[in-house]
Amino acid sequence: MKDQLDPILNFNNTEIAFSYKSNKELIHTYRLFQFMNKPTLVKLGTYFGQLASQLPFGIADPIIRETIFKQFCGGISLLECQKVIDRLNLKKTLTILDYGVEAKEVDEEFRKTLDENLKAIEFAYSNSNVPVISTKLTGYIPISVLEKIHAGESLDQAEQIKFERLEERFGILCKKAYEMGVSIFVDAEESWIQKPIDDLVNKYMAIYNKEKPIIYNTYQMYLSDRLDALKIQFEQAQQQHFILGAKTVRGAYLDKERKRAQLKNYKDPTNSNKEKTDDDYNKAIAFCLNYPDQISICNSSHNWASNLYMAELMDQKKIAKDHPHLNFCQLFGMSDNITFNLAAKGYNVAKYLPYGPIKDVIPYLIRRAQENTSVTGDMSRELQLLTTEMKRRGLIS
Repeated sequence: MKDQLDPILNFNNTEIAFSYKSNKELIHTYRLFQFMNKPTLVKLGTYFGQLASQLPFGIADPIIRETIFKQFCGGISLLECQKVIDRLNLKKTLTILDYGVEAKEVDEEFRKTLDENLKAIEFAYSNSNVPVISTKLTGYIPISVLEKIHAGESLDQAEQIKFERLEERFGILCKKAYEMGVSIFVDAEESWIQKPIDDLVNKYMAIYNKEKPIIYNTYQMYLSDRLDALKIQFEQAQQQHFILGAKTVRGAYLDKERKRAQLKNYKDPTNSNKEKTDDDYNKAIAFCLNYPDQISICNSSHNWASNLYMAELMDQKKIAKDHPHLNFCQLFGMSDNITFNLAAKGYNVAKYLPYGPIKDVIPYLIRRAQENTSVTGDMSRELQLLTTEMKRRGLIS
């Protein structure tokens, strides 16, 4: 896509993209992405990585920490994240904290998730470079309970208590965020458990998003109903007089969604092809930018065209680059060419920074490593950019 907005907003500019990396750091990243670009090695690495993370006393943690963990995570604790937050700030880039724990099953783990997220809000309150934390509601309740609610099935007494505890804990989290002026991104989940999450997030948006966007829902645009869902939820926001918080993503569970639909013999909820997803994604951006004061959007995409499209729309509509409701975001360790080139031109941009115990963030890290085999081709693209910068610096010929 040709950059008609500003010839200096160039996502191929690797000098800006990797300017924060020393030669040693660049070489380390280059070698890691070379490894991740080989599917056979990724499969082997995934297998041994899962085994290593379960070894007693964390004896394999130093190896994991110095390779894939270092690339995609901020640290095992909030305190460790501070160094990364400070480095990002030097590049005019904010940080979204993500306690990388998900899909837990027992109440003790759910309480710990809440405690960690409350600590993250307090940390963000004291750090102007961290305006948002992210959370997954599957860190608070068994997935089976959400599945039954989504399907319209009755809960037994124990399941009802678990759902009430989810709402109680989410309410505590939202109230704390509101009091401290910190926003919360609620991650999307699989389509068969999404409805109770939508309902819960919308309920608390109506309470806390009156003056500024505190709570954000996430819309996975590879699902064929999400564009309509965004519009319907905006109508609800208009009726109830609150700001809609919308984080847009393409989605993370495509293969799982299609396999389950085929196995259970129901209509595939995903778009038929990537072109339809891209079209829905950009329509969602355009819709949100029609209402910049009533919708706060975070364009959370690694897609070059969609990021450029939003910047172009902002220019056409003469909306300020730093409008507080118009934001961009990419994952830490990926798409630095998008993040830092946007930041250099004055757009609101942030990195999504996962953190937590190594054994708990392994599922997240495995997803990152496996993306080289996905339709997006993120890893191959990353390697091409790294290769360009290595040659520019004379580190390879």
